[in-house]
Amino acid sequence: VPSPLFQGGVLVTDQSPLLSSRAGCWASGPQDGQSSCQFFSDGRRKVDYVLVFYQRKQISVRGGDRLHRLSGGLGCVELEADPVEGEMVLIREEFEARLLEAGLEMERDTEVRDQPACVCSVCVCALCGCWSGVISGEIFNITSKDTFFDNATRSRIVSLSFRMFLSLCFSLTQYSLLHDEWARYGAFYKYQPVDLIRKYFGEKIGLYFAWLGVYTQLLIPASMVGIIVFCYGCYTVDMDVPSLEMCDKQQNFTMCPLCDGVCDYWHLSTACGTARASHLFDNPATVFFAIFMSLWVATFLEHWKRRQISLNHSWDLTGLEEEEDHPRPKYETVLLQKRQMMRNKEKKNEKKKKKKKIETGVEKLTWRDRLPGYLINISSILFMFGLTFSAVFGVIVYRIVVSALMAMSPDPETKSNVRVTVTATAVIINLVVILILDEIYGAVAVWLTELEIPRTESNFEQHLILKAFLLKFMNAYAPILYVAFFKGRFAGRPGDYVYVFNDYRMEECAPGGCLIELCIQLSIIMVGKQLIQNNVFEIGIPKLKKLIRAWKGKGISLEEREEQRARPPQQWNLDYTLVPFEGLTPEYMEMIIQFGFVSLFVASFPLAPLFALLNNVIEIRLDAKKFVTELRRPDAVQAKDIGIWYNILSGMGKFSVIINAFVISFTSDFIPRLVYQYMYSQTGTMHGFIDHTLSHFNVSNFRPGNAPTSSYLPETTVCRYKDYREPPWSAEAYQFSKTYWAVLAARLAFVILFQNLVMFLSLLVAWVIPDVPKNISEQLKREKTLLVDVFLREEKEKFHLLQSLFSSKDQPSQGHPDTAHFRTLPLGLSQGLGQPPGGEGGESRARCRAASFSQFTRQMSMSPSNNAGRQMSMSPSNDATRHTAV
Repeated sequence: VPSPLFQGGVLVTDQSPLLSSRAGCWASGPQDGQSSCQFFSDGRRKVDYVLVFYQRKQISVRGGDRLHRLSGGLGCVELEADPVEGEMVLIREEFEARLLEAGLEMERDTEVRDQPACVCSVCVCALCGCWSGVISGEIFNITSKDTFFDNATRSRIVSLSFRMFLSLCFSLTQYSLLHDEWARYGAFYKYQPVDLIRKYFGEKIGLYFAWLGVYTQLLIPASMVGIIVFCYGCYTVDMDVPSLEMCDKQQNFTMCPLCDGVCDYWHLSTACGTARASHLFDNPATVFFAIFMSLWVATFLEHWKRRQISLNHSWDLTGLEEEEDHPRPKYETVLLQKRQMMRNKEKKNEKKKKKKKIETGVEKLTWRDRLPGYLINISSILFMFGLTFSAVFGVIVYRIVVSALMAMSPDPETKSNVRVTVTATAVIINLVVILILDEIYGAVAVWLTELEIPRTESNFEQHLILKAFLLKFMNAYAPILYVAFFKGRFAGRPGDYVYVFNDYRMEECAPGGCLIELCIQLSIIMVGKQLIQNNVFEIGIPKLKKLIRAWKGKGISLEEREEQRARPPQQWNLDYTLVPFEGLTPEYMEMIIQFGFVSLFVASFPLAPLFALLNNVIEIRLDAKKFVTELRRPDAVQAKDIGIWYNILSGMGKFSVIINAFVISFTSDFIPRLVYQYMYSQTGTMHGFIDHTLSHFNVSNFRPGNAPTSSYLPETTVCRYKDYREPPWSAEAYQFSKTYWAVLAARLAFVILFQNLVMFLSLLVAWVIPDVPKNISEQLKREKTLLVDVFLREEKEKFHLLQSLFSSKDQPSQGHPDTAHFRTLPLGLSQGLGQPPGGEGGESRARCRAASFSQFTRQMSMSPSNNAGRQMSMSPSNDATRHTAV
C-alpha cells in the first residue's frame, strides 16, 4: 500500500561471482547529490536493504501445478533439481510473495552476470492504522512528517520484516558526509558527530562511539597528571638517598652470586642504573597518582552516566522499553528436534500418550538439555586457564635457562647485560603468545557460547562477552600479575634456593626491586598490543582480504571484464565485497583491556594514560574509517545504554583499587622506606636504608656446588642478599627477623587503609556528581508541567462544552431548576452530583454525547498528571468544583 510518508527499498539479489571495486559510484545522483547507485531504475525509490540469495545453477522445480524457473549459467536449460534445492526455491518464492503482500515493490536487477536479481521497495502505511507485524509507531518514535525516518530507522524497519530468513542481508552504504566529517585522520582534532553516527548506524553503534569519545576525552587530565608524576621522578632522582647509596662504590656491598657455580660475587654499585630507573616510577608521587586514578575511574563512570542520559533524552530513548527478542534459529532447531524426539517416543509407547503430550507442549529448553554444553564450557575454560598459566610458566623457564647460559659466557659484556637481554626478549615472547592466544580464545568463546544454546541474541551476546572477557583478561594480565606479585617471592635464600627441574634456580627481582621490571613488562605489552592488534590487524586484515578477492576476480574472461568496464558498478555489488560486520564485541574488548592497563597497574607505569590517549586518538578515526568504508553497513539497533560493558568497567574499577594497593605495598619499596624512616632510622632520614634491607650470609654455608668455582674476590667470607633475615651469628640464623614482620604488618595495614580511603572517596565522587545533568532535569520538569497544563486545559474545555450542550439542547422541567439540570445529565454524571439514577427524555442522547468525555477521564486517571488534577480540584472556584463532581 503506497504511502507518501515513507518509500524505502530493499535489493534482493543472487550471489554474483563478478564483484567490482568501489571506485566510480559516487557521482551526483538524482536526489540532493546522492549516488544513482543507491536508487532503483526509476531514480526515485531509495534502496534501503540488500538481500542476497545463494544460487549456483539453473533449476526447474515443479511445485503443484506451477513451474518455477530461474536462469543461470549460459543459455537457459531446464534441469531437475534435488529435493532440498527445489524446496529452497519454493520457500524463496513464497517469501517474496509475502513481502509483496506486506507492501514491497519488486524489480528485477538484470545487471548481475549470469544471475537474476530483484529490487524491492518497502512502502509503510504510517500514522493511518495500517501498521503490520513488527512495524510499529511505538517502536520507531515517529515525531515529524518532514523528517519521517532517518537512515537507521529505515534500515531497522526493513530488517525486522525478513531478517530471520535470509543467509545474507545488508544496508547500502551512503558515507560521503560521514567520511568528510568523521572518518578521516585529518579530522582527529574534531568532536565526533555522534548524532549523525546515530542516524546512520543506529543507537547501539552511536553509543559505542560516544562512550569511546568520553573515555578518550577524560584520558587527557589523567595523562597530564601522569606526565607530572614522571617528571617529578626525573627531577628528584639525583636527590634520592637510597639510589645514591646503591651507586656509592665506597660502600662496597658485596652481593651473593646470581647463579650456582659459574657466577661470581658482585658489587651492588654495578646495579646503579637499575636503581635510578626504579626511582622514576617508585617514588612518593606514585601513591598520589594511584589514588588519583582510582578517583578518575569513578569520575569517568559518573560522567558517562550523565552523557548517556543526555543522549537518551536528545535521541528520544527515555521511554524506550526493551523489545522481546525472537528466539535464535539454532535454539528453535534444537527445540524442534526435542519435540520430534518426544513425538517418536510417544508413538512407541501409546500407554503414556497423554503424559507425553503434556511434555511436548513445553516451549523452552531446560537445564538438562544444556547440561552437556555447560560441562564442556566449564572444562574448556579451565583448560584455557591452564594453557595461559603454562605459557607464562614456559616464559619463566626461558628466562631462567637463558640467564644461566648467558652467565656461563666468557664474554664480560654478555654477562653484564644478562638481566636487560632476558627481560626484553621474554616480554616480546609474552606479547607474541598473548596475540596468538587472543585470537584462539575469541574463536573458542564463540564455540562455547553456541554449545550453551542461548535462547535470544541478547542472551548469546552477554554469554559471549563474559567468556571472551574472562579468557582475554587472564591472557593479557597473567604475565604482569606474575611479575607484580610472584616473581622473587619463592626463590629462597643463599644456601636454600628453590630450583626448577632440580637444576635451575628460580629467578629473583633486580636489586632495585621488581617494580621496574613490572613497568617494562606493562609498557611493552600495552604499547605492542595496541600497535599490532588494535591498529595493524584492523588495517592489514581487511586490506589483505580485499587483495585476495581482487586476485580471485582476475580469473574472469576478457569479455566479462570489458562488459564490467562498460557499465558503472551497482552499489549493492560494491557493498557485497566489503567485510561483514561481526558486532561491537571486538571493539569494546580492545578498549576494556586497555582500560585495565590504565587503571589496574597504573601505580607502576604513570605514562600508561598518555599512551592510551595517543592510541585512542588514532583508534577513533581508524574505527570510523573501518565502519564507513571497510565494513558492510550493519543493522541499526536501538539501545539505551552500553549494556554489560558498564558492569565490567565498574567491576574493573573496584578491582583496580585492590591491585594498586597491593602493588604499592608489596611490589614497590614505599612501605619499607616508611618503616625504616620512622622506626629504625637514628636520624629520621633515609640514610642507611640500603644496608638495612640487605641480610648477611656466611659463604661457608653454601651447599656443595653452589659456591663460585673461581672468584675475583677470594677473600669474601660474608655476602649480602636482599631480605629481612637474621644474620648467621644469630641463634635463629637465616630466619625471618622482627623487621620482616613489622614491614609485613605495615604493608597489610596500608592495603586496608588505601582500599577504604579510595572506596570512600569514590562513593563521595559518585554522590557529588548527579547522574542526571541539571539542564536535562529542569527540561524534564518543564515538560511534565506543560503536559499537566495541557491535560487540565483540555479537561476544562471539554467540561464547558458538555455543559453548554446540555443547557442549550435539553428542555428544563417544571421542578426545581437544579433538579431539571440533573435530569439532563447522563447516569454517571447525575450520580456524581448527588442525583439519583433515572431521568426523562434525552437521557440516552446525553449519555451518548458524554461517552467520549468519560473515556477521556478514564485515560486521564491513568496519566502522570492525575495527582496534579486532584490538586486542582481542591480549588474553591466554581468550575473546578463542578469538574470534581463530574
